[in-house]
Amino acid sequence: MRAVGSAVRGEAELELRKDLARHLRAGHPWVFRKAVERAPKGLPAGAIVDVTEEGRFVARGYYDPHSAISVRILTREPAEAIDATFWRRRIARAIALRRELVHGTTGFRLVHGESDGLPGVVADRYDRFAVLKLYSAGLTPHRGAIVEALRAEAEELAGVYGRDEIPRDDLDDSDAGAPQGRVLWGAEPPERIAYDEHGMQVLVDVRRGQKTGHFLDQRENRRRVRALAKGRPEALNLFSYTGGFSVAAALGGARHVVSVDVDKDAIALARENFRANGLDPADHAFASEDAFELLARYKREGRRFDLVVCDPPAFAKSQKAVDAALAGYASLNRAALAVLAPGGLLVTASCSARVSAEQFTEAVKEAAYKAKLELQLVEETRQTPDHPVSLQFREGRYLKCLVLRRVG
Repeated sequence: MRAVGSAVRGEAELELRKDLARHLRAGHPWVFRKAVERAPKGLPAGAIVDVTEEGRFVARGYYDPHSAISVRILTREPAEAIDATFWRRRIARAIALRRELVHGTTGFRLVHGESDGLPGVVADRYDRFAVLKLYSAGLTPHRGAIVEALRAEAEELAGVYGRDEIPRDDLDDSDAGAPQGRVLWGAEPPERIAYDEHGMQVLVDVRRGQKTGHFLDQRENRRRVRALAKGRPEALNLFSYTGGFSVAAALGGARHVVSVDVDKDAIALARENFRANGLDPADHAFASEDAFELLARYKREGRRFDLVVCDPPAFAKSQKAVDAALAGYASLNRAALAVLAPGGLLVTASCSARVSAEQFTEAVKEAAYKAKLELQLVEETRQTPDHPVSLQFREGRYLKCLVLRRVG
């Protein structure tokens, strides 16, 4: 940052192509590479830049030369400096929201990127440990200030653990692999961090697990499944990961739960999660195999379940993949419906940011039509309050979940 008199200036100015500033002024946080008139030469990742239109200030953010998103916007106030005070102020604001709206759990998202005014910054809390993930190389120079802000504002933290940065250009709930990380401050986290989620104990592997270790955005949907499982003895959890929905169903009354995931390590941790909640894994089944292949086999065998949970990874990781993703959702849900008992419930979700709620619902509708079944929509939900959505950033509305009942 540069101070000129009483004014604040970025390290460089990036001029926008004509008529492209409107969406930034309206609140969108991304400047794509193709929107910049001339890309600066030699400007390092993380440099604070002023985005201008015809020489007039529009917004200020950090630069990333490695991403299709050249600048992620941090402020639209020309006098606001991006310094340690800025990072602490924004993180304090994010944490204040969680104190107000998040209850009944010791695992929740502290900072949710773009929707908290901190694009690319994700921090999740598991009991007394925070796990930080930075989704842009442009944030690397600012990591120290972010960690200091978390230390100052998040109460009773024992440590901050950092997962390796993975550049991304959207908010699909997916990672390019599951890299290990390192301690950024404080204590080394245990091999398994246990946190409480509405009375359910959840074990998390923050080193090798997906995202920061767990899918906190499905927290309230897991509580719904626990309530819905009462009186439904047979349950199937597809793409079960470490068994969050499976344990919820078992605690809710399902006598036999089948957990399916291709990741053998995730299945092993699912068994541990059953034991952590006083449930005998021997009373349930665990399959480390492809969900489509298992569903095809169950259909041939005539297996039926009273409750089926379908929470796959993101199918659409780019705009050009949307059509294929919709076909995939239709195919998957059709296969799931083939093993759903009459009167049974299907809890089906999509975390693809590029697939709208309407598109996802239409895909499930097509699945029911081809399966020649009638479904009733019981409930439709989004992500939890600790994953807020900025109205100016529709890409942040990534999670869709439908609860459907098979009629007849």
